[in-house]
Amino acid sequence: MSIFTHESMTNHHASGVLNQVGETLHVWWDRYERRRELAHWSDRDLHDIGMSRSDIVFEIDKPFWRA
Repeated sequence: MSIFTHESMTNHHASGVLNQVGETLHVWWDRYERRRELAHWSDRDLHDIGMSRSDIVFEIDKPFWRA
């Protein structure tokens, strides 16, 4: 008879890793969506928030994984 049970051999860290991966994917998707939305803002909208078109071009050219 083995001293190890099925429960003791279960990887309890797997769900934590999966949660972290899910959170990371969510952040990346959110960045992608927000940058895509910014690309469609008018110059007046950008002026209202204190940003220029060049600021937005710099922001939307970033890859989704960069903050």
